[in-house]
Parts: sequence; structure tokens; C-alpha cells
Amino acid sequence: MRWGGGATREIIGGVSDILDIFKRQGALLEGHFLLSSGLHSAQYLQCARVLMDTKIASDLGGRLAAQLKAAGVTPAVVVAPAMGGIVVGHEVARGFGCRSLFTEREGTTMTLRRGFALAPGETVVVVEDVVTTGKSTREVIAVVEAAGARVIGIASLVDRSSGTLAFEVPFESLLKIAVDTWAAGACPLCAAGSTPIKPGSRPNNL
Repeated sequence: MRWGGGATREIIGGVSDILDIFKRQGALLEGHFLLSSGLHSAQYLQCARVLMDTKIASDLGGRLAAQLKAAGVTPAVVVAPAMGGIVVGHEVARGFGCRSLFTEREGTTMTLRRGFALAPGETVVVVEDVVTTGKSTREVIAVVEAAGARVIGIASLVDRSSGTLAFEVPFESLLKIAVDTWAAGACPLCAAGSTPIKPGSRPNNL
């Protein structure tokens, strides 16, 4: 399958209508993007454009909760990283009927704020909108474990990792998709004179 820009993107798996939802919501962006990892890409998945529709957000969160339940995962708490994971985390928690918390950064350190707390031994699912390198997911896991709680599952709307991630607990997503990325020095868009834009909320390399 080709999505403009001349590069091939493979739909690895997932429910076909999920991709249609992203297209209808204008959430598959084409251009020249600087990702939080520092890599460059000609495509960006702007999940906020999907989640701004409350009915869609509720439906997708319910689907993720159902997939986790089918994998034998039922948490006491859902924890998501701000900002991208907040809405989807809330809707997944709704599907379980449990609490929804989110982590934030103090400087460069991920932490729980706003009076949020986890009890020792509580079971947690970590939820994101998009997972690529898994860095922020692992940062949230570290926060959960430091509080004495236990991560029993991970979920995201989109898995953009191309199968490179290995977690010790079940990892569920609604859509697995491979998107071409390049280091800055090897980016063909830069070579053509294009300047990347930073579409997300997280500073680079954090």
C-alpha cells in the first residue's frame, strides 16, 4: 500500500476499519516531520484528531479494553503518559470500570502529580496513543514499579514499532503499521531541501 511521498508503508495487522477512521478524521498526515525520537518521517499519525470525536474515542477505548480482557488482562488502574495518552487511557479505563491516571514530566523526569497515587501491589495497564520506540512506555512502567504497583499489560491505539518491541507482559494494539523513518543525516526529504516540523507535544529525545 502506498500513501504518497513515494515510500511504501505496510499494514502489518489490525482491524481494517481503524485505518479508515484515521483517514476520515484527517489523522494520517503527509509532510516532513521530526519525531520525538529524533528521527524524520514523511508521515505522522495525529491521534488527537481521532480522539477529539468522543464517540470514536469511547469506541476505540472499549475495543482496546476488550482485547486486553481477551488476553486475560484486567487491571485495577490504567496509567497513561501525558499528553497523547490521556484521552485513550481514560477511555480504556472506562471499558474496565477502573481509575484512570496519567504521568507528566517534571523537567525530564516522568512522574505522577496532581495527587495521583498507586497502592503497592495494584495491577496496572499502561496505555498510549502510538508506540514507536517504547521509550515513554518504559518510563511509565518505571514510575508504576517505583510506587510498588505491578504492570500486567500494555496497550496502544497504534503500534508503529514494526515488531521491534519486546515487553514482558501482553501488548495489545488496534493497528500495527510500519512507517518509513530516517536519521537526520540520511533523510531524503532534508536532502531535497525540506525542513521538518515537530508535530507532537514532547521535546525531542525525552
